[in-house]
Amino acid sequence: MIGTKRGGTTSLWRYLIQHPLVPRLFPAWNTKTSHYFEENWPRGEAWYRSHFPTVKQRAALHRKHGAPPKVGEAAPLYMFHPLVASRVAQLMPRARMVVLLRDPVERAYSHWKERRTEGVEPLDFAAALAAEESRTAGEREKLLADPNYFSESYDWYSYRARGRYLEHLTPWLDHFDREQLLFVASETLYREPAATYARILDFIGLPPYDLGAYDVFNDRPSKGMDDDVRAELTAYYRPHNAALAERLGMTFDWS
Repeated sequence: MIGTKRGGTTSLWRYLIQHPLVPRLFPAWNTKTSHYFEENWPRGEAWYRSHFPTVKQRAALHRKHGAPPKVGEAAPLYMFHPLVASRVAQLMPRARMVVLLRDPVERAYSHWKERRTEGVEPLDFAAALAAEESRTAGEREKLLADPNYFSESYDWYSYRARGRYLEHLTPWLDHFDREQLLFVASETLYREPAATYARILDFIGLPPYDLGAYDVFNDRPSKGMDDDVRAELTAYYRPHNAALAERLGMTFDWS
């Protein structure tokens, strides 16, 4: 699961790890991602693979449940980092990716609220949007130039930039066949969780599994956004959303 941040990845990850054929990552049950393909790339492939069950453990699950298990991670920064698509293609060319895409206006505000809660964002939302370009200036170029470089500001303060979805998905579409990528509107996951979960399981190659309850995790409702800021972001994203819908052949129920 490569994105998007604040798009429901925690909820979907929680649903997936309840499936008996989805073993959890090491070292802890609540480990969503190793961050290998962005922050921890210098640690090497063996370090990355140490987060997953061994061949013997996966074989035991296969025998117990009569089908092969599927392993993976939920890493929202993977979609946004400029080098991750090529790195994943290099190591796992047959991987399958699930991409949750939320209304970018709502996503940006939720992202800001999370950073405020974490104590790393002193600015109000309008000021943070205005400061984004200066805060992140040159960081993408540094990431491209130095494979060992990691940028906190590129991750923390990319409220507007992350919502230009097609820009960040193009490397994935270039490196992988279209059938290896499943795009799901976050709003569809929230509105129809059981049906969407079943569709995702089928895409991954897992047998059906009914959870019964589909709670929303890590939710931060967007009430309180300034109307003028909302209007500006809505206008800003309109052409980006249209280009995304055309490229993917999808429709999105976004403002």
